[in-house]
Amino acid sequence: MTSPPDVLLVDDDAEVRHAYGQTLELDGLAVAPAAGATAALKALSPGFEGVVVSDVRMPGMDGFAFLDEVRRIDPDIPVLLITGHGDVPMALRALRAGAWDFIEKPADPVLLVEAVRRALEQRRLVLENRALREDAARDDDAADDVWAARLIGRAEPMQRLRRTLAVLADTRTDVLIFGETGTGKEMAARALHDFGRRRAGRFVAVNCAAIPENMIESELFGHEAGAFTGARERRIGKIEHAHKGTLFLDEIESMPLAAQTRLLRALQERSIERLGSNAEIKVDIRVLAATKVDLLAQAGEGRFREDLLYRLNTVTVRLPPLRDRREDIPALFRHFVAMVAARDGVPARPVEAGTLSELMRRPWPGNVRELRNAAERHVLGLEDEAQPVSASSPAPADGLSLEAMMDIAERHAIAQALARHGGRVGQSAEALGISRKTLYLKMRKHGLERDAVED
Repeated sequence: MTSPPDVLLVDDDAEVRHAYGQTLELDGLAVAPAAGATAALKALSPGFEGVVVSDVRMPGMDGFAFLDEVRRIDPDIPVLLITGHGDVPMALRALRAGAWDFIEKPADPVLLVEAVRRALEQRRLVLENRALREDAARDDDAADDVWAARLIGRAEPMQRLRRTLAVLADTRTDVLIFGETGTGKEMAARALHDFGRRRAGRFVAVNCAAIPENMIESELFGHEAGAFTGARERRIGKIEHAHKGTLFLDEIESMPLAAQTRLLRALQERSIERLGSNAEIKVDIRVLAATKVDLLAQAGEGRFREDLLYRLNTVTVRLPPLRDRREDIPALFRHFVAMVAARDGVPARPVEAGTLSELMRRPWPGNVRELRNAAERHVLGLEDEAQPVSASSPAPADGLSLEAMMDIAERHAIAQALARHGGRVGQSAEALGISRKTLYLKMRKHGLERDAVED
């Protein structure tokens, strides 16, 4: 073939290879057939851009052994297993072993093509993120695409965010960054600094909530020796320290009103006076402020200076919560798993489809920070500590979309039916008014298992 295949199709039955290959090719997919696992493995490498569709029961090396070998080459290559002998236990075994999907023979052509298309999109995203991370490691100031390595996500809100930050990075404009806890406000601020004209200067971060009220003016503006009791020597404040660079004021809503008054003058004049001094010091700074609250409402209640608010928010950048970009969760989780594993010098544990399905349903009030913590627990093998949504207690609905709420309700209903009928899929499907196949698909979608009870 002159171009890399989209699908490596593995089956020892020539007629099956021809039928499935024709189905995929009619949909515009390039197919490379292989009569067995051994021959197929020769066509694979860590940079393989396609997906693998393989029979389970084959002479020599069966589909499960083949899956293990593929994962050794590259654990992110999607492998779809097909068999005419499948049942729920085999499907769950396949998913636990790392298969991307499991399809029963005879495969519905539409379902087969849809599954392959989804797997190809996932593979494309994995390779894109991998390439961007490699580019960033070689040159952190490289092309604009490196934004995607710093702020991972293909959801439309993240694409808009990267476009906005790319426009703002090389300007002098002060920016107010708004986002819920854990959405990555400091990361966005650092990206504005690192990709802007001030990258050679300092990035000085100040958490306004972490500084005692009686110390914040000294922390920001500095002081001269003897300015107050205990001030034994001159101290350079954070604003002066950020000269020629970027000052990042996190949790700006926590700053006392007196300090807000002095900060407003410093921003207007771009000059400061250290405590205990009358000397004016000019500062060349760009100010990025971050908040998780509505500052306009705070101003209306007298807790934040309205004139400072309007000085800060020349431009407001809003970071999307994780619930508004759920499609990014698999890529983010895998990224964090790889990052934590590399940091700790341990193998990255496989991420099963059931795990991703469970992650997609959680409300994530802690946003990306909470997801990163979940990835760390996964690497440590402590998933039980993650307190996932249980079958007996659906997750809170606050902040969830209608689709997410319906998914949670559906999972709860299926789990209850399986529990009532001792894990018997046939009886559970009948009670729910759906077919066995539909129930199996929904069980896979929701990451549900059943007890080892035969129908």
